[in-house]
Amino acid sequence: MNIIISNSSGQPIYEQIISQIKAMIISGELKEGDALPSMRLLAKELRISVITTKRAYEELEREGFIVSITGKGSFVAGTNPDFIKEEQLRKIELLLSEAVDAAKTSGIGLGELNELLVLLYQGEA
Repeated sequence: MNIIISNSSGQPIYEQIISQIKAMIISGELKEGDALPSMRLLAKELRISVITTKRAYEELEREGFIVSITGKGSFVAGTNPDFIKEEQLRKIELLLSEAVDAAKTSGIGLGELNELLVLLYQGEA
């Protein structure tokens, strides 16, 4: 598993792990039933605390992306397409909220913002 941790990022390390594993699951790089590295192994590979990997795995399990079986390890959970779509919509909503706030601060109107969104969506910007 190729996870890259940035110490200069403002995002906590456990969140970086969560977002990268989620991205691998959503993209299909990790499939249902695939084993994740043990918490200790991942911590060793990333040169971070086991507590950090434990927190990331617990959050992934809480959100339904992985299942952990005592004595066997952690595995990619069965993916529900509606769940994945909802997760993506939540992420898009957050990013669009930031864009709306930036537009309002800059005095950019809804029409101009919508035009920009259309151009970006069509790949013309």
